[in-house]
Amino acid sequence: MKNIGAYAIPSVIAIIVIYGLAKKVKVFDVFMEGAKDGLKTVLGILPSLVGLVMAVSMLRESGALEIIVKVLSPVANFFGIPEDIMPLAVLNPISGGGSLSMYESLLKTVGPDSYTGRVASVMMGSTETTFYAITVYYGSVGIKKSRQTIPAALCADVTSYIASSWIVRLFFGK
Repeated sequence: MKNIGAYAIPSVIAIIVIYGLAKKVKVFDVFMEGAKDGLKTVLGILPSLVGLVMAVSMLRESGALEIIVKVLSPVANFFGIPEDIMPLAVLNPISGGGSLSMYESLLKTVGPDSYTGRVASVMMGSTETTFYAITVYYGSVGIKKSRQTIPAALCADVTSYIASSWIVRLFFGK
């Protein structure tokens, strides 16, 4: 039972190959065709991803992130969102890697069992990297106009931030 995870993926691959061979499918040819389609998708979304990574780097290095955090801090305090979490909340819809790094640093500083650590944990588990997801999913199918997707997704993120704070306070106190 200890090594079941080590055998899971090779077992699934073996089952797929055996099933394909039993159905007389040219498994390798189908695999190569799928790999070509995957590469086309990657090439299609690569410019958007490069732009997103550059924008996140500029946001962090320019000091704009700190300015945005200072402007939003009074609103966050009103809703009970710890000020330490605000950089994480601002960066999370933009960059999963950047917010994960910030989250890890936050937990090292305040501890995972602190009020701030718990709110950050709930927040990370209940939100999405909005702009990354839209870039990847819309870019892969060629959608150029996101219409109401971004405002709706950002409203969902803000709701998750507020709810994270309230739920942690409800179950654990402050």
